This record gives sequence, structure tokens and C-alpha cells, in this order.
Amino acid sequence: MTTSRRAGSRRTKRSTSARTTRARTAPAVVSEPPPRADKVPFDIDDVLARVREAVRDFADAAMFALAARGHDTLFEQLVACILSIRTLDEVSLPASLALLERASTPEALARLSPRDIDALIQPVTFHDAKAHQLHAIAVRTRDEFGGALPCDAQVLQSFKGVGPKCAHLALGIACGHEAISVDIHVHRVTNRWGYVKARTPEATMQALQDVLPRRYWVQLNRLLVPFGKHVCTGSRPKCSTCPVLRACRQVGVTNPR
Repeated sequence: MTTSRRAGSRRTKRSTSARTTRARTAPAVVSEPPPRADKVPFDIDDVLARVREAVRDFADAAMFALAARGHDTLFEQLVACILSIRTLDEVSLPASLALLERASTPEALARLSPRDIDALIQPVTFHDAKAHQLHAIAVRTRDEFGGALPCDAQVLQSFKGVGPKCAHLALGIACGHEAISVDIHVHRVTNRWGYVKARTPEATMQALQDVLPRRYWVQLNRLLVPFGKHVCTGSRPKCSTCPVLRACRQVGVTNPR
């Protein structure tokens, strides 16, 4: 009897674990948000056109702003993205400019010591770790790739600390690759709309690849970063003045302004 109970317990644990794994990895895609009587059908073309108009007067996302200033190589964009991790654009953009104006190529950055790099990027979060990371990337790019990074997501993600978000955004801006970059703003806004339903930015990226027209893959981050910072904010979003309120399903919104 004891053996039977133990076997049953093991089966129950395995079954529970399997259900948890399936729930964690199950596809999280909603191509048409659930209907609501007070909402119009969700049209991504109309929604993004309204978002584009709404963010027209806001500062551009840091990496796009950097590209507009001439720092548009893949190496420069990757450096800027690393500096932006866990750091506000208002902090990471000046730090990126300070570093890249001193050393904008792998060869030049590799000649600096991690301490030199750290002194230039002090305001960003985890600056010491990022200084060592950037120096290692510069040295490897110089020695392994002849000073020019290939437009290849797998290569970029082979560098320590570089994930899909940075790889995709850098490739989209510098190489024109159609790739979706999902940060916390893109994740929050698209799930709040009900356009996708996913628990993590990584799952949101996979979901968006299934439903978002490819013509928006690169621009989505550019539009939703300022939109998420100024309109569809993390707490108390400005729903009363939001230009896409009639289409947004307001998933999880409990205390809007």
C-alpha cells in the first residue's frame, strides 16, 4: 500500500510538472483580441498609425536617436543597446555618445582598458560589468571578425550578455533586418492591447512574429518605447487621452488616468 501511494505521488508530481511545463511553453498568441461591446475591432494598421501620431513630439528611442546622429554601424548599435539595458534612455544615450565619440570602432574600443571604458559610462546601470563586457566584444570583433561584425543574430547572441532584444534591434537599425525587438514597453503595451497574450518579453516576441505584419517588425520598438513611457505607462496609464482607447482591451488595467 505504501509503495502504491509513493508511486502515485511520483506520478502526480510528474503530471503536475508536465502540466506546468506545458503551460509555461504553450503558444501565447491572440490574433484578434477578445470582443467587447464598448470596443471596436482591433486593426493593427490603424492602431500603429495613431501611435505614430501620438509620439511624434516625444524623443526618439535611444538607439534610433543615436543612428540619426551617425552612429549607425552594427558595432555601435550593439554597444548602445548593451548600455541601455536596465537604464533609462535619458541616461544611456549621453553615455553612448560619450563612449562612441571617444572610440566608435572595435579597434579603438579594444585599445581602451575596461577602466577607461567604465569612466566614460559611469551613469549607466552595472557600468563596471558593462565596461568589461564591451571591451571583450571589441577585442573579439577585432580579432575574430576582422573589425566588422557580420549581420547575423547568432553571432551577436554568442557574445556574453547579448540576448534577442539587443541582437534584433541592432540588426534592424544597422542592417535593415526584419526582426522584432521586445523590451518591457513593447511587452506591456501589446499585451495590454490584447494583441498578444504572453507572460514574458521572450514569449511576446514569439507571439508577435506570428501576428504582426513584417513591415512593422523594426518600427514597433521605435513607436512603443516612447508610447509606453509617456502614454501607456506601467502604472496608471493615460487611458482617458489615449488615441487607441476604443480598440485597446485594457488587459490588466485597474487604475487608469
